[in-house]
Amino acid sequence: MMELFGTLADGTPVHRWTLERAGTRVRVLTYGGIVQSVRVADRAGAPGETVLGHDTLAGFVADPGPRYGALVGRYANRIAHGAFELDGVRHALARNAAGHSLHGGPTGFDRRVWAAEPLSPYAVRLSRVSPDGEEGFPGRLDVSVTYEVDAAGALALGYRAVVEGAATVVNLTSHAYWSLGPGPHELRVAAGRYTPADPTGIPTGELAPVAGTRCDLRAARAVDTGYDHNFVLDAPDAGPAAELYCPGSGRLLTVTTSEPGLQVYTGGPQGGVALETQHFPDSPNRPEFPSTVLRPGEVYASRTVYGFGGR
Repeated sequence: MMELFGTLADGTPVHRWTLERAGTRVRVLTYGGIVQSVRVADRAGAPGETVLGHDTLAGFVADPGPRYGALVGRYANRIAHGAFELDGVRHALARNAAGHSLHGGPTGFDRRVWAAEPLSPYAVRLSRVSPDGEEGFPGRLDVSVTYEVDAAGALALGYRAVVEGAATVVNLTSHAYWSLGPGPHELRVAAGRYTPADPTGIPTGELAPVAGTRCDLRAARAVDTGYDHNFVLDAPDAGPAAELYCPGSGRLLTVTTSEPGLQVYTGGPQGGVALETQHFPDSPNRPEFPSTVLRPGEVYASRTVYGFGGR
């Protein structure tokens, strides 16, 4: 179901799509590709909200910092000093975080209005063209994201992009803040290594073991504020990369992804936990990291599934 959600100051309409199946109701906005709402049942069978955000378009427009539920790109996470070199050409990007480029720049994908196409009663595809030079990134990028509630009630996000004119770098994610119910949450991440970073969030280049650090989440433990770390997933697509559990509600979130990394961020407002499936921060400047380069004639494809259960 599609409805008008609001209108931007320039008169552009923003629509909201509701996808409902198997006890899960998801609401997606054409503004920023935002996952505005995900309602699932608690252990008593009562449906409730599990993501943070705003009830109005004005709230999202006026409060861009947290990027509540937004589709992040052209490059999720940080690129050091807002620059990278590709095929011998240096590209200068818009800087918006301690002199670095963060989440695609100040006017990234999360601040754009996307075209929407229904694929079924349970799926919608959002798409847009990012022109050559947008926020400093090279190449004309044709990008789409499919949001689907599957037969099991899981939310599946399928990302796809192709580039024309020049090679570019691409790293897309959803920036939902999960809050599954009252009280502390417990998190498990299937990662034996992580990428240590400097105080501004730029990786040192090391893939360090989590053993003996607060990043050892291989067994579920209570999470608090202070996490803003990229984890090197042990085996993407081989099982849940992460499990988030709320003892207070009994809700369990599982995250399965084709991506090699997971950024865990707990520094946002209202105690939400962001689980950002992605490639590693600053990969364009780190040839030892998995590549994020996309060339003409290639296809960028990524998939993340958020499953819901209970205990």
